[in-house]
Amino acid sequence: MKAGLVLEGGAMRGLFTAGVLDVFMEHGLVFDGLVGVSAGACFGCNYKSRQSGRTIRYNKRFAKDPRYCSWTSLFTTGDLFNAEFCYRELPLKIDPFDNAAFVANPMAFHVVTTDCKTGRPVYTRIDSVDETALDWIQASASMPLVSRPVAVGGGLHLDGGLSDGIPLKYFESIGYARNVVITTRPHGYRKFPSAKIALLKPFLRKHPAIYRALRTRHEWYNATLEYIDRRVAAGAAILIAPEAPLPISRVCHDPDRMQRVYDLGRAAGEKALQKVVSFLSA
Repeated sequence: MKAGLVLEGGAMRGLFTAGVLDVFMEHGLVFDGLVGVSAGACFGCNYKSRQSGRTIRYNKRFAKDPRYCSWTSLFTTGDLFNAEFCYRELPLKIDPFDNAAFVANPMAFHVVTTDCKTGRPVYTRIDSVDETALDWIQASASMPLVSRPVAVGGGLHLDGGLSDGIPLKYFESIGYARNVVITTRPHGYRKFPSAKIALLKPFLRKHPAIYRALRTRHEWYNATLEYIDRRVAAGAAILIAPEAPLPISRVCHDPDRMQRVYDLGRAAGEKALQKVVSFLSA
């Protein structure tokens, strides 16, 4: 019976997830597969490469660096998180991603993106982090309006959180019967429709399917949360979530705040550790 890790996104809220994952790594927890969305993909890849501490290290190091995330980057490149720096220079040169360890680890790694033409989720397995794989990871974390769509796989893609932000059903559909789900919102959180989304329509006129996805996201997201609760009650999943709203916004330039959220994740990971160990060995 295969065991999986399912990781929600949330941009800098994903540092909570990074804290949980580092605790799991330090205790040698092994999963058969991982599926990550947005920050869950960007940070989750370090679980397969077994690089504990890498996520918080580079985020704090470059928190105030305009090359990493800035309005300057948005206005000059079209991406709030500079694509060339974040998905090329940083992982390949500055704080190298260990692709050899990633390839050697038999755990399957999947990322979720949203197809700009259909507004539907696309699930991609990555076995080696080459330039195409980095494009898929970038696409998974490319938020509308502050990111350019990423051309990869013969189409244009944006943030996977627009169409399947917590892909538990997908992982179950491909054979992962036991799953640990890590969210970056507290248990009990629900999304509500927002009239402000209508203001985005002119900016998304080239991608009407993305606009439609934004309009309906609260519906499937809340249904997913209810499904997770049912799977937890059935003993088929464990949910690890913050105890309260995380004290960080989607974008953050404060290293101390980043550390605080990461530490909350570590505390949650330590608290859930024995339960997860028992779950995986059952």
